[in-house]
Amino acid sequence: MYRIKRLLLWLLTVANSAAPAQDLIHIPAGPFTMGSNVGRDDERPEHIVTLAAFEIDRLQVTNAEFAMFLERHGTTDNNGQRYFDWDDNDARIHRVEGVWRADKGFLNHPVVEASWAGALAYCQSLGKRLPTEAEWEKAARGTDARPYPWGSAMPTAALSRFASGWNDTVAVTTHVAHPSPYGVIGMAGNAWHWVSSAYRPYPYRDDDGREDTTPGPVRATRGGGHDSSAEALRTTERGRTLSRAPAAGHHNIGFRCAK
Repeated sequence: MYRIKRLLLWLLTVANSAAPAQDLIHIPAGPFTMGSNVGRDDERPEHIVTLAAFEIDRLQVTNAEFAMFLERHGTTDNNGQRYFDWDDNDARIHRVEGVWRADKGFLNHPVVEASWAGALAYCQSLGKRLPTEAEWEKAARGTDARPYPWGSAMPTAALSRFASGWNDTVAVTTHVAHPSPYGVIGMAGNAWHWVSSAYRPYPYRDDDGREDTTPGPVRATRGGGHDSSAEALRTTERGRTLSRAPAAGHHNIGFRCAK
């Protein structure tokens, strides 16, 4: 009876998630301008990077989606690395009657408190991976070196979630009318993005060891969060001053997947 009840609760979680379609956006092969000569020191030098074609999630991963992952795979990997800081007060996923469920009112908000290892494992469980730092920037910026995903206009509440209270996120589809050049939603504000790349100086190179996914190095984070300043929403911002230890989750870091 308990197993049946647990299964019914899990099915109810899925049915009530009302999760938006998580389709992939195609990013074409070719060069783009990465970094900025007028931004922070770690964004310099501005340089040209050429990427193969790839795909990236249209939306950030939600609490409801990550709760389903936790239900299937647990909260740690075989080496004891945490996927999710479920015991942090900022977590919006909890175990209810033996089932991992997103908190009411936060189902379609971006998942936060997922560690870098948890983000990586989630993507791998779906046959995907985390985007590299270069892929993330091209998906957000396009090929015209725009300062924000929507263009050159300064951030406003209508364009993005920023300068808000602690853990005051919104649904991942809130700013659907203001995508990146390729149609990717929510690339600025609401929750930062884990990327696969280790946080290393530019110029970016994918063959210098920064794309080694062995746990340990601090990883770059991109996009800004709900409690960030407008400056942090720039497409070249790397999260230099952000608390982002990769073995832990954080109240303002989420992610999306690529392949």
